[in-house]
Amino acid sequence: MEDADFADRAVFLPEANALVLADLHIGRDATSSVSLPLGEQEDLTSRFDALLTKFSPEEVVLAGDVLHAFDRIPEEAKKTFTDLEQRANDAESDFVAVRGNHDKLLSQLVDCPDEHRLADGTLVCHGHEESDSTAPRYIIGHDHPAIAIEGKRRPCYLWGQEIFRDSDVLVLPAFTRLASGAVVNGMRGSDFQTPFVSSSSPFRPIIRDDEADETYRFPALGEFREML
Repeated sequence: MEDADFADRAVFLPEANALVLADLHIGRDATSSVSLPLGEQEDLTSRFDALLTKFSPEEVVLAGDVLHAFDRIPEEAKKTFTDLEQRANDAESDFVAVRGNHDKLLSQLVDCPDEHRLADGTLVCHGHEESDSTAPRYIIGHDHPAIAIEGKRRPCYLWGQEIFRDSDVLVLPAFTRLASGAVVNGMRGSDFQTPFVSSSSPFRPIIRDDEADETYRFPALGEFREML
């Protein structure tokens, strides 16, 4: 996927002038036994700010599981979401939050479509359900992919060409750092929760090393897993 820029578990599509990230799970910190060193709100907002500064996107799309709440939205989660929306507005970026399977209460905060089409035709949806819409490319989240290399687990993107209805699919890692991720090394298609992945073998892992400012693209899993 050469026409995209990867950074901090998100992707920027220059032709669409759009930044897409998935699985923020705002509010997970309140229900988790593990907390982030900076706290959830500061971690999410500071990283979000950095992405806005880096790419200056015309629009920002959150690809589902924005919240981690089913019966109520904690006040801290409301504040974090509002802060993210305000930061996008301050950056003059349109702000779109797509509904995921964790987002039953998201409509209390914002209008949340089931999918959103970017200016280049790419369709963004969460990925927990099959889309009825056609597109040259789909961007989804949901499965929180990660890969283990030399004993270290790293969040990764999965890129497959002509995978779903002969269209390309990009699976994003979870933006929240509280998600350990599903290690894809040995996962088969049936192990994924999304209907967009029927076989894992054709998908190419992509790893971003932000400290080194390097993006590493690996062979398809069907070939690459033999090297791991």
